[in-house]
Amino acid sequence: MTFYDDTTKQGICQEIDRLCDSNDTSYTRLAKTSRVNNSLEELVGDIINADGTWQYDDTNYTTTPFGTGNLVSGQISYSFASEYLQIEEISVLDLNGYFRRLTPFDSAEEGKTFEETFNITFNGSAYTAKDGLPTHYDIFGDTIILSNSPTATYATLTNGLKIKFKRTAQLFIAVSTTAADTTEPGLPSTHHVILAYMASIPHCMAYKKDRVVMYQNKTIEMKKTLLKHYASRQKDRRNIIGMERISFR
Repeated sequence: MTFYDDTTKQGICQEIDRLCDSNDTSYTRLAKTSRVNNSLEELVGDIINADGTWQYDDTNYTTTPFGTGNLVSGQISYSFASEYLQIEEISVLDLNGYFRRLTPFDSAEEGKTFEETFNITFNGSAYTAKDGLPTHYDIFGDTIILSNSPTATYATLTNGLKIKFKRTAQLFIAVSTTAADTTEPGLPSTHHVILAYMASIPHCMAYKKDRVVMYQNKTIEMKKTLLKHYASRQKDRRNIIGMERISFR
C-alpha cells in the first residue's frame, strides 16, 4: 500500500479518510503524515524490542545497518547519532585486516565498574586507558567506551571501528499537496493498513468517538499478527518473540 494516491484511492491516507469520513480539508495531509510517522515509529519500536533471532530493518533503506568510522590513536570514547535505536555489535580492525568483535561489558556479572576492570581513568574531559587492541566495550548515553586505547601498533585506525545497529523507520515526507507518494512502509504488505487504523484513532477521538474502541481493538489484533510474522520468519530456531533509537561526529 503506497502512502498517498488520490487517483486510485488505494493509499494509506485515502484509507484513513474512509475510516474517519474525512478528506484533506477536515484531516489535512500534513496531520495524517505526522500521525502515520508516529505510528510507524511505535510499531518499529515494538518489533525491535520483541524480535528474536531475525533482525528487523526497514526495507526502504538502501544501505546496510552498519556504520564505520576511524579509530583515533589513544582515544577510547566515540559518540554516535541518536537515530540508531540499539547497538548490536561493535568490532575493531586488527593489523591483519580482520574485524574483531568486542564483548559488551556487564558490570553486574563482573562485580565492578568498566573503569575498574580495565584501569580506565577520567580527568573530567577525556578517558585514558592502556594501549592495546580493545576487547570489550561499554555504552554511556550516546558514547561508546573501549577497553583499551587503540594505536597503530595494535589496530588499523582508518575505518577501524565498525558498528552494527538497529535504526528507526524511514519516515514519510510531509507535504501539503495532493501529489502522489508511492513510498510504501517498511513492513510486510499484509500489515500496511495498520498504519491507517493507528492514524485514524486520534482523529476519531475528537470527531467519531463511537469508532475509537473498534479501531483500537483492530489495531491490537493486527499488532499481534505482525509480531507473529517476525517470530515465524526463521523456522529453524525456537520462537522467542513476544508482545511487549551510527554515524560518527
